[in-house]
Amino acid sequence: MKKKTILAALLLSTVAAGASAETLRWARAGDSLTLDPHAQNEGPTHTLAHQIYEPLIIRDHSGAFQAALATDWAPKEGDPNVWVFNLRQGVTYHDGSDFTAEDVVFSINRAQSENSAMKELLTSITEVRAVDDHTVEFVTNGPNPILPANLTNLFMMDKTWTEANNATAVQDIAGGETTFASTNTNGTGPFQVVSREPDVKTVLSANESYWGKDEFQLDVTEIVYTPIQNAATRVAALLSGEVDFIQDVPVQDLDRVADTAGLVVKTAPQNRVIFFGMNMGDEDIRNDNVEGKNPLADARVRKAMSMAINRDAIKKVVMREQSQPAGMIAPPFVNGWDADMDASSTTDVEGAKALMADAGYGDGFSIQLDCPNDRYVNDEGICQAAVGMLAQIGVTVNLNAQPKAQHFPLIQNDETDFYMLGWGVPTYDSEYIFNFLVHTRGEERGSWNGTGYSNPDLDAKIVSLASETDLEARNATINDIWTVVQEEALYVPIHHQVLNWGMTDKVGTEVSPEDDPKFKFFKMN
Repeated sequence: MKKKTILAALLLSTVAAGASAETLRWARAGDSLTLDPHAQNEGPTHTLAHQIYEPLIIRDHSGAFQAALATDWAPKEGDPNVWVFNLRQGVTYHDGSDFTAEDVVFSINRAQSENSAMKELLTSITEVRAVDDHTVEFVTNGPNPILPANLTNLFMMDKTWTEANNATAVQDIAGGETTFASTNTNGTGPFQVVSREPDVKTVLSANESYWGKDEFQLDVTEIVYTPIQNAATRVAALLSGEVDFIQDVPVQDLDRVADTAGLVVKTAPQNRVIFFGMNMGDEDIRNDNVEGKNPLADARVRKAMSMAINRDAIKKVVMREQSQPAGMIAPPFVNGWDADMDASSTTDVEGAKALMADAGYGDGFSIQLDCPNDRYVNDEGICQAAVGMLAQIGVTVNLNAQPKAQHFPLIQNDETDFYMLGWGVPTYDSEYIFNFLVHTRGEERGSWNGTGYSNPDLDAKIVSLASETDLEARNATINDIWTVVQEEALYVPIHHQVLNWGMTDKVGTEVSPEDDPKFKFFKMN
C-alpha cells in the first residue's frame, strides 16, 4: 500500500523556498506537445518529460545506460523470456506518494494501450507482473535481448493519482483531445511544474524530495522554459542575456554566437535523420493534379524524386555545412546502419527525368509538400530548397509549412501525401525504425508509417527481431529489411542532423546525441 507523506514534502519545499535558486532560462524552437508522458513520441515532448517524470533506465549525455527508477535488470535465471527489474526504494512522487511496482505494471499497460505513441516499443511484452513492491518481471513473447533499450523514454506514472483524476486513458493527440494528464503532472523526477502556458512559458522548480540528490549535479533549482520559434528572436534572447541556454542555434548564427564574449557553442552529430515520406499506398491521392492514379505508387517516380534532391547543396547553402548527407533513414549511431547504403543517394537530374518519362510522367505533375517550421534545424528552408530541385524534373510542389502541432497529426491521421519527418533512434537499433516507419500501420506497429506501404513478408521479419537472440542472424535479418527499404525507395533521406547548443559560459554541459538535455546533469558555474 502507498503511504502519503505530503506534510513532509510541504515542509521540505518550505525550507527550499528560503534557499537561493539557480535559475536556468531555457529556450528552443518548439514546445512540448503534451504533458501526458505516453501520448506523443517526440523529442521536445520527451525532453520536458525527462525533467518531471522518469523511466526505469535513462541514457546519460554520452548515450550510455544509467540506472533511474530501476537499480539493476537482467534476464531471469532459467527463463530467457522474463526480464527482472529491481526497483529503487525510497522514491516518492511529487505529491508524496511512494513509487512501487504497481506503478510500473500500470504504466507499461497504459503505454501499450490504443492511443499510446509508445506501444511499438513494447510489442514483445505479454505481461508485466509485480513480484513485490520493488521487483517487477517483464514477460516477453520469446527472448528479447534489447528490451532495456526500449525503456529509456518510457515514463512511470502514479497509478493512484492517474486513476483518481480519470486519466487512465492516454490522451488522443491526433484527435485533438485534452485530458487531466495532458495538463497536469505528478512524477518522480528532479523538477515539478509550477506553471505552464503552452507555447509561451513553463516554469519548473526543484523537487526537494528527489531521490537522486546524492547522485546527480542538481545545480539547477529552477527552470524557465520559453519556446521561441523565430530563429532571430531566439538568438537575440541568448545574445542579450534573456536566456542562458538554447538547443537550436541557427546555422547562420553559429559564428556570431561563438564569437560573443560570455557565450559558448557546442556541436555534435545527432542521432537523427531528416527525410521525406510519400503516400504510395493509395490508388489516388488528394493533393496532386493526376486524376485516377497515384504517381507516388511507382518506385521509379520515388527514385526520381530522390535523385533530384541535391543533398550537398542543402548542406552547403541551407545548413551552412552543419549536416551530413544521408542515403538511408538510419543514423550512423544505429545497429544496422550501412556505410554503402548511406552513401547511395546521388544527384542525377537527367537520370531522374528519364525515370519520370519511363514511368509515364515525362510532363511531371503537381503535389503538396507538408513541412514543419518549428521542429528541425532549418526545416522550412530544406523544404523550400527541395521545391526548386523537384521543379527541375517537372514536379511542381506547393509548400505547406506550419508548426509541428498542426503538422504531425497530418501524418498520424493519413492526411498528407508528401511530408517531412525526422527520426531519432533512442534504442540505437534498427528495429525501432522498422516498428514505427516500415511495418504496416496497425494496432501495434507502424504508427508513423504515413506511406501506406505494406509488405507482409517484411512485417514478419520485423516482428522476428524482437525475439531473435542469435545476434548474427538478427543482424542479417536487419540487413535484409534495409535492402528492401532501399530498393523500394520507401523514403527520401536528406541528411543526418547536427546539433548546435548555445549557452552562457556559466552553463556546463556536453551535447547529448539525443538532443535531450537532462538538467540534473548540468553544472552551473
